[in-house]
Amino acid sequence: MFSKIKNYISKNTGILIRLDDIAENMNWDLMHKSEVLFDKYNIKPVLGVIPNNKDEELLSQPKKNNFWDLVRRWQEKGWNISMHGHTHVYDSDTKKNDYFKYGGRSEFCGHPLEVQIDRIEKGLKKFSEEKIKIKSFFAPNHTYDSNTFIALKKSGIHQVIDGYGLMPYKENEISFIPQLFYKLYSFPFGIHVTQIHLNYWKQKDFESFENFIKKNRNNFITYEEVIKKVNNNFIFKILNFLIRGVLRIKRLF
Repeated sequence: MFSKIKNYISKNTGILIRLDDIAENMNWDLMHKSEVLFDKYNIKPVLGVIPNNKDEELLSQPKKNNFWDLVRRWQEKGWNISMHGHTHVYDSDTKKNDYFKYGGRSEFCGHPLEVQIDRIEKGLKKFSEEKIKIKSFFAPNHTYDSNTFIALKKSGIHQVIDGYGLMPYKENEISFIPQLFYKLYSFPFGIHVTQIHLNYWKQKDFESFENFIKKNRNNFITYEEVIKKVNNNFIFKILNFLIRGVLRIKRLF
């Protein structure tokens, strides 16, 4: 009995690395160091690529003219390239009416369906021109509304790397891979995404990340492995419901 429980926990535990704000202008020093680290430990992260970056803060970072060559190379290595918004420019206020009650400003939440479809399809067009395959999406600042999910489905995207829960789940024809924290955590049970913002890191942050990778080197999983674990069984539903309730209440204040 104990061995069965141990095996069940092992099969349903893992860490998926998600890097946000990957664009032509970014902290390339830490990006290169991260790539060396990922290759050393055979980690295949998710890269949230901004297809048409116009975020002024990000544009102040160093630029790589061969950016799309690098993105193609990363995808060829088995890294998942996810669409991270369109321009990464926030032009609406959620007033905490966004789907996950995250709050703050947004690129998508609050806009009419037609506007959201237009932004998603323009982003997909850029990826297509660069010969990058896109299966998944996550919005800047974690902010969505019902129109965002309708727009994604109309554009052929049914996988979102965001949400609350300890296990991937399906809701309204979209598979969600929960992303709970922006700090480095390792749970004894559950599949969770660790969100990384290299553009805001210093060298000491990277060193902490390197130690985290070394410590948990046997616990990392790939996007393809995670998406196969999407399951709405009773146990997972209860766990996800409890986590969602706690975090939604917390983020209201």
